[in-house]
Amino acid sequence: MKIYLDNAATTKVREEVLEKMIHVLKDEYGNPSSLYNIGRKAKSYLDEARDEASKILNCESKEIYFTSGGTESDNWAIKGIAQKYKDKGNHIITSKIEHHAILHTCQYLEKNGFEVTYLDVDKEGKISLEQLEKAIKPSTILVSIMFANNEVGTIQPIKEIGEITKKNNIIFHTDAVQAVGHVPIDVKEMNIDLLSLSGHKIKASKGVGALYVRTGIKIEPLIHGGAQERKRRGGTENVPNIAGLGVALKLARENMEEDMAYVKKLKDFLVNSILEEIPHTTLNGSKENRLSGNANITFDFIEGESILLLLDMKGIYISTGSACASGSLDPSHVLLSMGKLHEEAHGSIRFSVDKENTMEEIKIVIEQLKPIISRLREMSPLFEDYMKNKKGE
Repeated sequence: MKIYLDNAATTKVREEVLEKMIHVLKDEYGNPSSLYNIGRKAKSYLDEARDEASKILNCESKEIYFTSGGTESDNWAIKGIAQKYKDKGNHIITSKIEHHAILHTCQYLEKNGFEVTYLDVDKEGKISLEQLEKAIKPSTILVSIMFANNEVGTIQPIKEIGEITKKNNIIFHTDAVQAVGHVPIDVKEMNIDLLSLSGHKIKASKGVGALYVRTGIKIEPLIHGGAQERKRRGGTENVPNIAGLGVALKLARENMEEDMAYVKKLKDFLVNSILEEIPHTTLNGSKENRLSGNANITFDFIEGESILLLLDMKGIYISTGSACASGSLDPSHVLLSMGKLHEEAHGSIRFSVDKENTMEEIKIVIEQLKPIISRLREMSPLFEDYMKNKKGE
């Protein structure tokens, strides 16, 4: 048995995407910068993918620049704008729950003469629009707020943020790695100036992504070299991966409404069953305004890592809300920012459901999870103390 419920971390490559990539790898090996026939053919795959990215975001294809993934796109957006507009100001606004690709980039810039304001979030993981407006200074050049959080799934008020930045003539970037293909996005309506996306979150391959840059926005290149990507991103384009990304974007756009309704049905069943059948559990993040497939749940009195490892032994794959698995003893910065205690953050795990999952799989997960939680609590001194206090001992 193998049940994969960690689709926020990465997704399985779609057959249609794989077929396109193999075809390009085998038969369309030209360099897209070359002027002869097979070079022009390779370039046509870039054009197709650029067109698909523009359709899912409602922008112009010339505003799409291909990258190696979300981390590069985030780095490029933050550093590129900071460098290009440093004569205008040195202040950047972001939030405390951003992906580390944003947070570490901002910390790097702080060491190089820039000032960064990190906005708080409420218990659901949403920023305050009022706090955002108060944080704006004459020196503010960029606001970067993620579209949807990778850990708890909360969707930010992106359109309202865009209205504030537009009113104040400030550039607005959003890390939409978790959102593209999963929620409707209109960069024009939402006043988004830059947007990051990644292929492997939407059933394309790892190592490919894109950055949307609104026409008129100046940005310093992150990677210097040749004249590729209209002189903004040096290096021969990864044509097979980009071609696959185009297919993934097309399929995600065409099936988004149907897929997300199905995924939400599975996720709601999972969440409701856990909260009803396993005591001392809490759903983290917004109850309504969240990604369809994301469920981040705190299991009181136990470690999330222990749950992860025991589920792994059953062939069920999820993610911990704690950073322990990556070699850090620190709990999730997202959950701590939302007001969770350290022990609550350590006891949280994330399920992220995909359209390839089935209701039968979800029911199996619930049945396997219940005895695991009971077993871990029987071993937990925290739970033992709780029961003693409850009995008045």
